[in-house]
Formats: sequence, structure tokens, C-alpha cells
Amino acid sequence: MAMFDLPLAELETYAPEVSEPEDFDAFWSATLDEARGHALAPTVEPVDNRLALVDSYDVTFAGAGGAPVRAWLHVPAGATGPLPTVVQYHGYSGGRGLPHSSTIWAQAGYAHLSMDTRGQGWNGGGGSSTADASADAGINHAPGFMTSGILDPATYYYRRVYTDAVRMLELTQDHPLLDARRVVVTGGSQGGGLALAAAGLAPLAGIELAGCAPDVPFLCHFARAVALTDRHPYREIAQYLAGWRDHADAAFRTLSYVDGVNLAKRAVAPALFSVALMDLTCPPSTVYAAYNHYRGADKQINVYPYNDHEGGEAYQVAAQLDWVAERFAG
Repeated sequence: MAMFDLPLAELETYAPEVSEPEDFDAFWSATLDEARGHALAPTVEPVDNRLALVDSYDVTFAGAGGAPVRAWLHVPAGATGPLPTVVQYHGYSGGRGLPHSSTIWAQAGYAHLSMDTRGQGWNGGGGSSTADASADAGINHAPGFMTSGILDPATYYYRRVYTDAVRMLELTQDHPLLDARRVVVTGGSQGGGLALAAAGLAPLAGIELAGCAPDVPFLCHFARAVALTDRHPYREIAQYLAGWRDHADAAFRTLSYVDGVNLAKRAVAPALFSVALMDLTCPPSTVYAAYNHYRGADKQINVYPYNDHEGGEAYQVAAQLDWVAERFAG
């Protein structure tokens, strides 16, 4: 493993032109309006998490197409709210897991929503998961989720997942345990890409976020990522196009609707990014493309020169804890 991408000095100014469809905003406005045609209908039921200092709740709400999406809500034991809220999205193959598996934000004194990613979760397991039951999921694709429904933005997998991510933000706006004015979105890898998507789409949903903290984010600058790395999950796209050679134009057109660079251009919340300069999964130039196009002026990026996709790990968590505390103190 070595530094294979652009030198850091070039990365710091790397702001490439990324294909953006003319109807980008109209597409997402219509998508979110369609989702709001289904009542959010959240259920929040207490569960035994085997922990003395954290209370957990099993959450279900209506995501894209009205399909049920699962999440955990963790809060400090005995909390009555409203609490500053951290919304967490998960990496590729991950999900909310078991109720005791990830509670650090509740340990820090906040409400912590941890969303399942539909159809995923096999890496962490858990007692329940969120299926991708959409009819669009049955369209031919390479193994994995990157090319599911890729020939049309209306049927693409990440249209549904991004919609789920925004709908969970809607849940934060009307629940007695959650402070609607103090909500931060975060996540690593795919979760970082979903945090960027949520931040970019939040203004369309009329939601003002207190912060966005994408950690080594995935789903950014697809054209460069697919050409630069052989690592999965980006490799799924190349494998698909190696077989369906005539689908490239349609596939990359669809990807332009979910590209984190285009979402970052619309995100205004304060942001804390991270990037690893030896990251073969999410090449650093793809992260910097999103960071340098990020619309919000209050932004910073932590750089880990000698790390692969694990990034800063506990070092970045410590930085996030400090940064989130500052956002919630304001």
C-alpha cells in the first residue's frame, strides 16, 4: 500500500467538474414529495439492550415507497429530552446491528439514531433488518447493490436509500426525546456518503442541520473512483459494465443523481470530513472532490496520511466528539 493518488497539495485544490443533470433539484424534490405521500408513522418501542447506562428503542418509520425502515434510538438512561441528536448511517454491508453494539453517542449524553441500510446488514448481524422490497430491486445487476436499478435514476438503489436517510431526519423534527434544532448527521464510508446526501437534501426537506461529519466518505465522484480503484464496492460498477458494455452512458447518468459531489454543492451545515491518503476503497481525490465543492463555508477535513480505508478510527471519533460538542453548545 502506498500513496497512489494525487499529492496532498493538489488534493487540497482538487475541485473537478462532475456531471450534474439539469433536473437534479427537480428530481430530488419530486422524490421527497413522493415519499411524503406516505405517512411517516414512526413507532418507538423500548427494548432490553443489557446496558445499565443507556436506554434503547426499536424504531420503525416509512421510508422510500412507504416501506418500513428500522433504526435504533439510544439515549442516556432515564433521559426525558429533548436531547441534541446524532443521526448515524452505516458503511457498506453494515446496519444498525444489535442494540448494544454501537452506543457511543448516547454515552456522550446525546440521542443517537442508528439507521438500517435497506437490504444490507450482513456484516454486523442483528435481530432484524430492513429489506429492499421494492420491485425495482429485481432488475439485473452485478452482485451487490451498486448496480441495482442503475439504468434509470428512478429505479436506482441509492435513490431509495437516500430517501430513507432524509425520512429519518423528518423523524427528528417531531419527537419528545429529540431536539429538532440540534441534529448532526454522521457515518463512515457508505455512511459518510449517506451523511453527505442527507445534508445536501435537508434544505429541500425544510430541515436545518447543526452539522455533517462524513468519515472517509464513499459514493463521491463515481467516474474517477471506478477508473482509479479495483476495490469493491466501486469494482461492482466496472464488473457490470464489463459485461453490459452498452450501458455505460445510462449508468453514469444515473450515478450523477446520487454523486456525493453534487449533494455536497447543496449542503450548508458545518462539516467535519476525514480522508486517508492510502485509501484504496475511497480514493482521496474522490473525498476531496466532495470536500472542495462542499457549499457550507464552515468546514474542515482531518487527514490521515498513512492509513487505508480504516482512516483515523478512534482518533477521528475523538475529533468528532469534540466537534459535535461544539456544534451542540452553540
